[in-house]
Amino acid sequence: MRASGIILHITSLPSPHGVGTLGREAREFADFLRKAGQKYWQILPLGPTGYGDSPYQTDSAFAGNPYLIDLEQLITDGLLTREEVDAVSFGSDPAQTDYGALYAGRFDLLRRACERGWDKERENVDAFYRENESWLRSYALYTAAKRHFGMRPWIEWEDEDLRLRRSEEVLRRYEELLAKDIRFCIFTQYLFFRQWNALRAYIREQGIRIIGDVPIYVPLDSADVWAEGEYFQLDDQCRPTEVAGVPPDYFTADGQLWGNPLYDWDRMRRDGYRWWIRRLGAAGKLYDTVRIDHFRGLESYWAVPYGETTARSGHWRKGPGESFIDAIKTALPGLDIIAEDLGFMTPEVIALREYSGFPGMKVLQFAFDSREPSDYLPHRYPTNCICYTGTHDNATLAQWLGDAKGDDVAYAKQYLGLNDEEGYVNGIIRGGMSSVADLFVAQMQDWLALGGESRMNVPGVLGHGNWCWRMLPGALTDELADHIAAMTAMYSR
Repeated sequence: MRASGIILHITSLPSPHGVGTLGREAREFADFLRKAGQKYWQILPLGPTGYGDSPYQTDSAFAGNPYLIDLEQLITDGLLTREEVDAVSFGSDPAQTDYGALYAGRFDLLRRACERGWDKERENVDAFYRENESWLRSYALYTAAKRHFGMRPWIEWEDEDLRLRRSEEVLRRYEELLAKDIRFCIFTQYLFFRQWNALRAYIREQGIRIIGDVPIYVPLDSADVWAEGEYFQLDDQCRPTEVAGVPPDYFTADGQLWGNPLYDWDRMRRDGYRWWIRRLGAAGKLYDTVRIDHFRGLESYWAVPYGETTARSGHWRKGPGESFIDAIKTALPGLDIIAEDLGFMTPEVIALREYSGFPGMKVLQFAFDSREPSDYLPHRYPTNCICYTGTHDNATLAQWLGDAKGDDVAYAKQYLGLNDEEGYVNGIIRGGMSSVADLFVAQMQDWLALGGESRMNVPGVLGHGNWCWRMLPGALTDELADHIAAMTAMYSR
C-alpha cells in the first residue's frame, strides 16, 4: 500500500524547556500529520545520549532518554511545581537545544520528582522493574556506578572486581552502596516509558504509525557492553580487540573510525542471537516499524584494530548473514523492518537484503550525480523500497540545492521539471511523492524549505550544531497541512 510520512526527532519539537519532549507538542505534531494525510512518523533512536549528544551513541540499547520526559506532565502529576520548573534556564535559543544547559538543569528537577514520587508510585514502579529487569538492573547499576566514579567510562573504573563483574556479591555490594542513585535511574525510566506509552497510544488513535531507528552498534561505554561483554569482541581485560568503522572512500580519505566494539557473531549464533532478539523485540514495543541502521554490516563489516587513529588499516570480516535474518524472522514474525542499505553496497549485501525481503532505502539527493547513472533515480526504483528526500545525515534540500555542483542541480531540474513557480524544493518532494516506492518520507525541514541552519547532523563531526535543531512554535500551519495533504492525495499516498 502506498503511503507517506515525515522524519522529525522528538528533540526537534518546540518546547519551553529547552528540548522537544513527549508532551503536548508531540501530540500536536501527531495531529498535524493526520491533517496532512500522513501515515508515518519517523523518529531517531530514543536512548540516553552522552558526549556528542548523538542518539546513535547511547549508553543502553533498551533505556529511554530522560531529556524527553515532559516536565509539564510532572507538574500535573504533582511531582514538580511550576515555580521549580520556571526557575531553571534551559537555554535562550528556541531554534537550538543547549545540551549543556539541559544537563545542568534537568536532572536536579528529575531528582526532586523522584523523591516525591517514589513512595506514591512504588507499586507501579515495582511492576515496571519486574517487567524490565533483564536490562534495567544492570543499567541502573551502571549509571549509578558511573556517577560514583566521576562519570568516567566503565573501562576506567578503579574497582576491577566491579569493572569486570567478577561476582554477584560485588554487584550486590555496589547496589547497596549506590541505592539512592539506582532508585533515581529506575524512577526516571519508569517516567519515560509511562509517558512514551501514553504518547504512542495517542499517535495510534490518529492513524499514524511510528518508524524508529535501531543503530547496528552500541558504544564501548554502555551498560550493554559492561553487562554482557561475552557478546562482543573483547580481551580478558574487556578492551576491544577490533572496532567498527567504514573504509576510505571518495568522501573520506581515512574512512570513518566509529570506535564501537564489534559483536562476537560466532558466540551470538550459538545461542540463536538471543541478545539481538531481545533488542529488536524491545524496539518492536516502542515502534511499529524498525529501521536497522547500517544493514550492510550484517553481511560483512569493516574491522579496525583497537587503538588505530584512522580506519585505513581495517579489513572486511563476514557478518552473520542469512542465519541472523532467519533467527529474527522466526522469533519476531510480526516485526516490520526497514534495511538501511546506504553506503558501500556489494552484490552480496544486495543479495542479503533481497533474501530478507526488507525494503531498502533510496535518497533523492544521491540521484543527481551528473557524472554517472544512479540507482537512486526514481525510474530505477523497485516498489519495495522507501524513498527519502534525505535522512538525518543529509543536508536539507534547500542546502543541497545551494551547495551541489551546478551540473547536478541542472540534471535534477531537467529530470524533475523543477521551476521557480513551484519552487525547487517542492518540486523535488513531488518527484519522491510520485515515485513507485511503497513509502515516501520527507524531512520536516524540507516541507518547511529550511536551509543548512536546520541540518540535523554532519556525519563524523562532533559539535557544529549536530542534533540541536528545533522547529519553532507556529511552524505547523493549516496551510502547510493542506498543501501536504493535497500532494499526498494527488499521488495516492
